[in-house]
Amino acid sequence: MRWGYVGVLIALIAATPVAARFFLGLYSRHRIYERPEEVPSRPAALILGAGLRADGSPTAVLADRVRAGAALYHLGKVELLLLSGDGRSSPYYNEPEAMRRLALRLGVPDAALRLDPEGMRTLDSCRRAREVFGVTRAVVVSQRFHLDRALWLCASAGIDAVGLAADRSSYGNRAIWWSFREIPASLSALIEGLRLRLDRMGNR
Repeated sequence: MRWGYVGVLIALIAATPVAARFFLGLYSRHRIYERPEEVPSRPAALILGAGLRADGSPTAVLADRVRAGAALYHLGKVELLLLSGDGRSSPYYNEPEAMRRLALRLGVPDAALRLDPEGMRTLDSCRRAREVFGVTRAVVVSQRFHLDRALWLCASAGIDAVGLAADRSSYGNRAIWWSFREIPASLSALIEGLRLRLDRMGNR
């Protein structure tokens, strides 16, 4: 009998991240858009970091996010691009600056760009967008696999957010790994989001 209880406990532990992933998918399903033309207007787009190549240029994933953000700007859907990523961990690694250079090449004026070099994690990017940059309504730009938890975290930080899926390239087998990685990441995001919401309630 004791081993039966252990088996149930193991099953519950294994199922919890899957349940979190399912919940975040339900939460965001009506908030995600596939095409820039469909996105409702917001004052700002929050573009999340996604790594640099060895030469300091954006990875394909990050470049697609910047291109999607630039499309929103040129369509008049947003007035500002907040470029949030890792710009502090190394003097030779600066995601927001690399994003800025690409956005400029895509025709977005420098005056419409804001850089957050302390967006080390999605949680940091969302929280700082609200607390440091005063963003209360935004389009979050990321790949589809990542948007569920990004939207949850931004909402938990106090941002009225919708998402634009920036899947413009073929990412190969990496996309499968990213999707699996989102299962445990969803549980972490759910807990972090609940903590954010409790903190905001306590500060009112």
